[in-house]
Amino acid sequence: MSNQTKTVRFLQQRKARHGLPGELYSDQDAYRDDLEQIWHKEWIFAAHTFELEKAGHYVTLQIGDYPIAVVRGADGEIRAFHNACRHRGSRVCSEAHGKAAKLVCPYHKWTYDLDGKLLFAGNMGSNFDKQQYGLKPAHCAVVESYIFVCVAETAPDFETFRKAVTPFLAPHSLVDCKVAYEASIVEKGNWKLVFENNRECYHCEGSHPELLNSFVENLSVAGVGGAEEPELAAFWDRCEAKGLPSRLVMAENGQFRMTRIPLAPNAVSYTMDGKPAVSRRLDQSGVENIGALLYFNYPSTWNHFLGDHALSFRVLPMGPDQTLLTTKWLVHKNAEAGVDYDIEHLTRVWKATNDQDRRLVEGTQAGVSSPAYVAGPYSDTAENGPCQFDDWYCDTMRRKLNV
Repeated sequence: MSNQTKTVRFLQQRKARHGLPGELYSDQDAYRDDLEQIWHKEWIFAAHTFELEKAGHYVTLQIGDYPIAVVRGADGEIRAFHNACRHRGSRVCSEAHGKAAKLVCPYHKWTYDLDGKLLFAGNMGSNFDKQQYGLKPAHCAVVESYIFVCVAETAPDFETFRKAVTPFLAPHSLVDCKVAYEASIVEKGNWKLVFENNRECYHCEGSHPELLNSFVENLSVAGVGGAEEPELAAFWDRCEAKGLPSRLVMAENGQFRMTRIPLAPNAVSYTMDGKPAVSRRLDQSGVENIGALLYFNYPSTWNHFLGDHALSFRVLPMGPDQTLLTTKWLVHKNAEAGVDYDIEHLTRVWKATNDQDRRLVEGTQAGVSSPAYVAGPYSDTAENGPCQFDDWYCDTMRRKLNV
């Protein structure tokens, strides 16, 4: 039985408004199809432009089978390359973050310019044509500091997302940000479980005491939308009057979504006391409490923007039952640690929340991997988010597998 035939069978077993069959979280062949049809074909969030401040700064990441390096060139342009030397395939950029005047392969010292051109290759003879052996490029797109990479031969449309997300992100002045803190954890669970968990707060009351000091899930915008609650509509009106787009916007196929939600009463940030974690504001709206702007773009990122700081989350698959989650706390570039913010105060809520979610995902992976597991129904009120994610996943896989 072919890999695709297996995956198609698993997809067909899913009932409407139910979770996915367990094999889609644990089967090696299904995972291969996830990589080939989604991760190797969609735009994947890589990093922020301000992490590559100067020429020669680079970041690396692994997108499924593909090691990637994202580099700022001498001309200021940001480019993505397949991080494999054109000689014997060694990784050229070996660190997660780094800076180099030239990109030098550590194996045999083949040397590339920051635009990927091969400059030096020793002992290759007079007939060797350096122009034929530059680093292979990958597609790269930037929107409001977010760098996305696509490893497909032909990249899908990016402009629809760019047009939709730009008005939401622009008021938060991300070009004036820096990473105050970064944390990565490996969750022993399938990437889809990680995203499903993020898309609902049904579990929050029993699992996230730190987060619930400030965060309040609004069910009317958790899934595919619904009737506007009067208080939510008033909040949106107030924010939009000050130049902060807030009303729910979704992709036609559900792949991305942006909306702004109010926080708990008297809370303005994700902190234990609800007070600002950073004294310097990111936005210039003049609105004291702008709530939290939430946006996701499947399959690789969800994000939160508050008045004082922002958080970006990046999801990368490492195997059928392993996922790398990287969280970055973003603050104004002129904010000083120990003066304008305290790292522990800034990071406590989401460091705790991420670890709590990790344990939930790992417990769920153990259960869905059981031969006895049968997917149950989603709540019609509290779980529209994960249901919407599963709908997107199944629709996307069916379309790409020509089902």
